[in-house]
Formats: sequence, structure tokens, C-alpha cells
Amino acid sequence: MATLNTRSMIFTLYGDYIRHYGGEIWIGSLIKLLKEFGHNEQSVRAAISRMYKQGWVRSRKEGNRSYYFLSEIGKDRMEEAAERIFKLKPNIWDGKWRMLIYSIPEEKRHIRDELRRELIWSGFGSLANGVWISPNDLTKQVNTLIEKYEMGPFVHYFISTYGGPNENETFVSTCWNLDEINEKYANFIVQYEKKLTSDMKAIDAGEKTDAECFVEKTKLVHEFRKFLFIDPGLPECLLPKRWFGNKAQTIFSDYYKLLAGPATRFFERIIREGDGSIRRVTNDDVFHHPLMMERQ
Repeated sequence: MATLNTRSMIFTLYGDYIRHYGGEIWIGSLIKLLKEFGHNEQSVRAAISRMYKQGWVRSRKEGNRSYYFLSEIGKDRMEEAAERIFKLKPNIWDGKWRMLIYSIPEEKRHIRDELRRELIWSGFGSLANGVWISPNDLTKQVNTLIEKYEMGPFVHYFISTYGGPNENETFVSTCWNLDEINEKYANFIVQYEKKLTSDMKAIDAGEKTDAECFVEKTKLVHEFRKFLFIDPGLPECLLPKRWFGNKAQTIFSDYYKLLAGPATRFFERIIREGDGSIRRVTNDDVFHHPLMMERQ
């Protein structure tokens, strides 16, 4: 089994599991969970240390045990990611464009690449050098970035309408390669439509363990989470007529629900074995995601 990036997998576990249990986990339990994916103790400790230095998590000591929990920045990022991953329908567009214009001075040039990644992750598209746009209301994200990078004096943020001379669709094609994104959704559908059918039969026949469901569900979320870095989440009226994102979302949702029960049992067992107790902060038998509520 190919080993997935340790740090990235920890983000996935925090987003899909740990945040529903107070956002905190003992490092020993985290090591045991990630062992299921081929990660060793050294790689887990190195990855969580890096996340700590980057401000995503904080830690506390209890005896000789170290517990790691999400920082406020980490909580905000996980909530935003979950809202986008489990979104059932595209946004309804108000017809306005959000435009962020900035000019980073030389003394802050070290933040340029990181800022660019943050903007793409949030759903902005690059119209020109230092000019980013989105049809979605990303005002909260913009304010967070301004505060995080202390770039208030160097940025302007507009909410406006496009006056032509081209159509909005032409405007979109300048900023995003929707054909490439659509192709990635099509590939996801081909791969996971078959896996959904196969695992549905295996679970019905009692041939798939809780641990195997945990691995498959975590890998599923990990794989679908990649679309956050490429799909800006455009409103439906700005998407191509033949858009595979909706079908991919449906397959993801159905597969997620199929695996959720046994995967959760395994996660709770590992936590209970390592810590003696668990503290779930949601009341549902399976996690409190919009897609779960919709389909129950």
C-alpha cells in the first residue's frame, strides 16, 4: 500500500473525526490510527510537530502524555473545509464579483507564495498579477488573510459587477481551467463508482472489517478533499452544462454514508483503548455533516 503524506492525513483525521471529539487527541492514539495507513511513529511525531510550529494545533501535557488540539486557526480551517466538502448544492449567485487587489512590498515577499496558495484554496482565481476574483462571498476569508499576513496597507477589496465587453462565462475561463477540473471529477467518478458498488456488497455480506472501513472512508475524504485546492466552487449558472462535480459529490456522499458507521466504531475503539474514554461533541450516531442529515 502506498503511504500517503503523513501531515495531510493528520489534517484529514482532524477534519473528519477528531474535531467531533473536542478537537483533541493523545499522540499515542494518533500514532495507532495512522499505523493503519503505513505511517510510523517517527513520521507522525514529525508531522504533528510541523503542524504545531505552523499554528494549526496546540498541545497540552497530562502526566507524561501529550495531547494535541486544534488552534483557533485550525478550527476555522476545518469548519470551512467541511462546509465545502459536504456542500450538497452549488451557491446561488448574487451576480456580484469579489475582487482582491494587492501589492506586496519587498520586505514581505516571503508571504507571496503562501498567500497565493491560500487564495486558490479559498476559491479565488487569478485575473492578473496581484488581482484575484471570485463570485462567492469570501469576505470573511479575505479579512482573515489580511489579519494573518498583516497586509492591510497593501490590499484593496471590491464587491462589484462585470460590465463587459465579454460574457461572465468568458471571464470565468480566464481565471479557471474548468475543463481540467471536470476531467478530474470524471476520473473520480470512474474510480469510486466501482468501489462504492463493490464495498456495498462486501459490507452487506459481512466481509469488510471496521478497520478496513475506517481506512477506506479516510482515504475517500482525503481524496475528495483535493478538490478544495482546484475547484473554486462556482455557482451553477457559471459552470459548464456538462459538469461532473455534482455526480462526483453524490457518489462521495453515498460512499461516505456507507462507511461512516463501522469507521466510527473503529475510531472510537482506538481512542477508548488509548485514553480510557472518549468525548463526542455531536449527538448523531454518525457525524453531524450536512450530507448525513440530508440522507437520514
